[in-house]
Amino acid sequence: MMSKIVDVITEYYLIPLEEELGDAKHGIHTHFELPIVTIKLEDGSFGVGYTYTGGVGGRSICTMIEHDLKPFLIGKDASCIEKLWEEMIWKIHYVGRGGIASFAISAIDIALWDIRARKANEPLYKLLGGFKNSTKCYAGAIDLNFSKEKLLNNIQRYLDSGFKAVKIKLGQETLEEDMDRVAAVRELIGPDTVFMVDANMKWSIENAIKAAKQLKKYNVLWLEEPTIPDDYDGYRRISSEGGLAIAAGENFHTVYEFKNMIERGNIDFVQPDASNIGGITGWLKIANLAYVHNLQVCTHGMQELHVSLMSAMQHQSYLEVHSFPIDKYTKRPLVIENGRAIAPETPGTGVEFDWDLIKQYKANF
Repeated sequence: MMSKIVDVITEYYLIPLEEELGDAKHGIHTHFELPIVTIKLEDGSFGVGYTYTGGVGGRSICTMIEHDLKPFLIGKDASCIEKLWEEMIWKIHYVGRGGIASFAISAIDIALWDIRARKANEPLYKLLGGFKNSTKCYAGAIDLNFSKEKLLNNIQRYLDSGFKAVKIKLGQETLEEDMDRVAAVRELIGPDTVFMVDANMKWSIENAIKAAKQLKKYNVLWLEEPTIPDDYDGYRRISSEGGLAIAAGENFHTVYEFKNMIERGNIDFVQPDASNIGGITGWLKIANLAYVHNLQVCTHGMQELHVSLMSAMQHQSYLEVHSFPIDKYTKRPLVIENGRAIAPETPGTGVEFDWDLIKQYKANF
């Protein structure tokens, strides 16, 4: 029986952060954007999907959904997710290979998977494989603009909340400043807490290699995005000469970018984000790519959705619990027990927005 799409409703939310958050390349974040898509079917069922940004481009994403993808989707069979994913890519490929197009497709694809899981009456993690009902996780702070005192207080708050792994931003004016902060955090968290660092594309290849060599003595699990994501050969040099595990992926919007980075860049931790890689369908393709290269899969942002994707995977590594608290505006904020994030058991993606809570942030696009 055909699950005919009869409507696609797009809404745009601009949500303020509780405090200003900074990183090395994007500067200061004051808001995050939340484009939300509701897909309705002829039989009265529906699914909700979404994407997010760091405060720029959300209206363009909504406009692409409304004017380019909605007319294409009306009348289509919502059950044929892979077919629709491929067709949406080629529908807008010429003007948006990756980028905004990938964000727009992501929101729609997540809504389609929500429909599929609801109709199957299964939680998403079981529908996708059900390897476990939980995943390791870490607190990923956006804290480059914090004073050292505030940085340490923030990390202590994460430890008090039950996290057994933390990540901080690097990219201060001097490498000495970065290492001073790394040393202070390692002293605070002790030798057993897992520790990651993220340079947000700040450095040249030579500086990244120098930083990696200095970071080794602090038992850092990975150095994330040490330089621009397009320099695959540079990543290979950082990995081989720096002697530290490298993570990357949040700025890739196509499967082919991940393929090049894995095969040419020699990264160790793969970090797809369902919000910008084409939704759950795109994320699964990257997870499978990581699997065949014997690499662990991680995530970036969107913890309230990614917890289900990660829990489904045999080769799961760490879920990032991001500083953009999307889950705060849902009916089930992320649940953490014994340092692990627990997947929701409700049918669907498990992400149900608290509409009364977010309605004050709804804006025009």
